[in-house]
Amino acid sequence: MVDKALLEQFRQAYRDLELFPLLTAEQIEAFRVDYSGDTVIRLEQAVENAPPNGKVIFAGHRGCGKSTLLAKFARQMMQQGYFVVFFSIADLIEMSAVNHVNILYTIALSLLSKATERQVAIPEETRKSLLDWFTTTQTDIVTKELKQEVGVGGDFFKLFTAKLKNEDTFREEIRKTYQNRIGDLAKKADEIAGFIQAATKKEVLVVIDDLDKLDLELVENIYKDNINSLFLPKFRIVFTIPISAIRNNDVLAVLQSIGPRIQLMSVSKFYNRVESHKPDSVPQESKVDLFLQVLYKRIPDDLIEPATARNVVLKSGGVIRELVRIARECCNECTFLIRTEPDRQDIKINDDVLTAALKNLRNEFARPLGMNLYNLLAETYKNLKPADAKSPEFLSLLHGLYVLEYENDDLWYDIHPIVVDLLKRENLI
Repeated sequence: MVDKALLEQFRQAYRDLELFPLLTAEQIEAFRVDYSGDTVIRLEQAVENAPPNGKVIFAGHRGCGKSTLLAKFARQMMQQGYFVVFFSIADLIEMSAVNHVNILYTIALSLLSKATERQVAIPEETRKSLLDWFTTTQTDIVTKELKQEVGVGGDFFKLFTAKLKNEDTFREEIRKTYQNRIGDLAKKADEIAGFIQAATKKEVLVVIDDLDKLDLELVENIYKDNINSLFLPKFRIVFTIPISAIRNNDVLAVLQSIGPRIQLMSVSKFYNRVESHKPDSVPQESKVDLFLQVLYKRIPDDLIEPATARNVVLKSGGVIRELVRIARECCNECTFLIRTEPDRQDIKINDDVLTAALKNLRNEFARPLGMNLYNLLAETYKNLKPADAKSPEFLSLLHGLYVLEYENDDLWYDIHPIVVDLLKRENLI
């Protein structure tokens, strides 16, 4: 008979592993593990050292924990007296449709929403004027429909974000309305920020998460071709960007020409460069222990063997998202075993379960690879750097977490531990 209590334990662990980033007070209390404290301090320093209209670019691997860190950073900046507007672009706009126009539009929209939510004293006539502006587009029919929908009442922010998220025609209407009036869009954001600053006596700080999760082509279009538009608002903004994009010469050159040094969140290094491939190398226990804390906050220790938990951590390559992905796959394997072998009393995450989970993830990594990419990965593994770090193929592997970038005294690259297993199976290393 299926052990329903054990099944529910693994289901709960799986659900708890979904809780990234940590945003609510309850999530923080239950699951927080402090890491990358230096990165938060450097971000604070970058913002505070910037002029009132300063912009900060925050880069890192997808899944390295930037979102949780940014949420912590936003809370701390609020405590220091800033009026902080923190949002994920993924929550507001369909990710495949993000562009510089709707980023600026959502900044203005989010500013007005937070001002309303926090009961900032904006005169009613001014608020009506702002809503009138948001509901006026280039097409009379769309304008009329928007004004009618807003006039019905309810949360205007939810109305507009639902349209941005779900309606391609609305996104296109916004693009056509403002693509040649970017300056007007930025001025409207400045106007709202000005009202907030006058009423609260606090400087405005906008923090935009998840821009790093866009496809590389979109990232390059936004940051290479339209960065000047994004930098138009006259208040502080923190933008995110994937690490692969700042290894693109064209994108990096544009960012360096108009902004301060890019702030980087490094991947946790379990091994130093010299020791990384030695069979008897010993990982840095302090880093391993941090990742074990993250794991044990979500999986009770009676559901996972200690040695297996350690192996889960090491197979993550120092990337939080990969730790979560491996652990969730292990939970899936255990729930499968509970259903298929209901009489077993000893089911927990052990090395056999981890082996099955890694096989599934290894095959996910393998599907897009041809021999040219296998050879590029093998070369990078052997030399700890590629022949051409700017090639589209390498940047794609970096973006997809096949390759991980590490930084201490030197910048170097290694291969995701699961992908290393692939290379060994292909007899390439």
